[in-house]
Amino acid sequence: MAINPDTTGGAPRGRPVDAVVVDPTALGDPPGGRDHARSGAARDPARDVPGARRLLAALAGRGISVRTAPAPRGDEDGTLVVTDHTCPLPVAVFDGLAARVGAFRAAFLLHAPLDVEAQRRAEQHQLRLTKPPGSLGRLEAVGAQLAGIASMFPPPLPRPAVIAVFAGDHGVHAQGVSPWPQEVTAQMVGNFLTGGAAINVLARQAGADVVVVDVGVASELPEVPNLLVRKVRPGTADLAVGPAMPVDDAQRALDLGAEVAARLVRDGARCLVTGDMGIANTTPASALIAALIDRPASGVTGRGTGIDDDRLRRKTELVAAVADRARQRHGDDALAILAEVGGLEHAALAGFVAGATALQVPVVVDGVISASALLVASRLVPGVEEGVIAGHRSVEPGASAVLGVLGLRPMIDLDMRLGEGTGAALALPLVEAAARVLAEMSTFDQAGITEKSESDGLP
Repeated sequence: MAINPDTTGGAPRGRPVDAVVVDPTALGDPPGGRDHARSGAARDPARDVPGARRLLAALAGRGISVRTAPAPRGDEDGTLVVTDHTCPLPVAVFDGLAARVGAFRAAFLLHAPLDVEAQRRAEQHQLRLTKPPGSLGRLEAVGAQLAGIASMFPPPLPRPAVIAVFAGDHGVHAQGVSPWPQEVTAQMVGNFLTGGAAINVLARQAGADVVVVDVGVASELPEVPNLLVRKVRPGTADLAVGPAMPVDDAQRALDLGAEVAARLVRDGARCLVTGDMGIANTTPASALIAALIDRPASGVTGRGTGIDDDRLRRKTELVAAVADRARQRHGDDALAILAEVGGLEHAALAGFVAGATALQVPVVVDGVISASALLVASRLVPGVEEGVIAGHRSVEPGASAVLGVLGLRPMIDLDMRLGEGTGAALALPLVEAAARVLAEMSTFDQAGITEKSESDGLP
């Protein structure tokens, strides 16, 4: 079955892909060395390449055949040839698909359920470690999840970690939903880049890097280190009076987010974290959540930066009206709803999450902005939430609503609502601890410790 570029929404791009040919050199050094790889001898990626099982399952699930063979001289129609050995195989395949069908569609094609065999091995290993079964609580479940994401046991350590802060402005700011002036978005980007914001402090503590992505800041920002200027447009339109953006712009932001995820993983990141910045961005987040899960606006709309009761009432009424408009116009079309009431950073974060999970890298999501983006991603790429770790529970009610719908349990709950990626950054050491337990803790046999009796009764 050929995969048509039209199948995930948006404008057609490139040609369908119905087969992937992996040149043996792209699989890295086999047991026999590079000469063996260059010889074209048959190799089994599922056996020879760590983490390849999930990639192959994703392609097979889309009806795309995979074989290893020396790269053909000509360009075979419908066949993607992978020769890059300088990056992990999932990244090389993603890059090839993205060039054909776009980055977000590539993420869609490469999505697969977690590797149940790797998860099973992790769970069985936990039972042999020098502790009572289940005594490390959530760390044990997260460790098994990490193994399933990477399709490896033990799972790789989730470091280096990179926090990507997507920034954009919002036309709905004109409705008075935030007491902060819109120019604060650009000013806070400057604060991130000089290392003075809360996310910078918490990232340093966690040993993570911070990258800022300008996806829609209203003002022009200079190209400086750690800032990726990828502006789709200078802010959204006022969603209170019409669509926030054209569908094409929402699609571009989805692609951009997936491209950023691939770039960071290609550069060595092994854990990605979602962050955001945008004055008034909790309003589109609440609208997205209300529209996509059909909840009353009062149950998913919060105070954001700390608005008073009167402003909260007006914000809630606005969210209710635009969410109802989005549902009536678009039904369950998540891409159209995203364009109708979403923000550019929300769209880019949805692409970022989908890209990270497709590349078999854990992604730790932050608060309500990230939650709304994850909800969008889960509608466009069903099951994507399996590869996501909820960093924390924001006090914004929409965040808890999304976590509940998607069946995610947050790592921490500290009554936070700042955004920027701060709650997720605080969860990073716990995620790393879950991987280290599997990789470094001794079993009963290794430690020479007698295990408990299998019988609960007396002899």
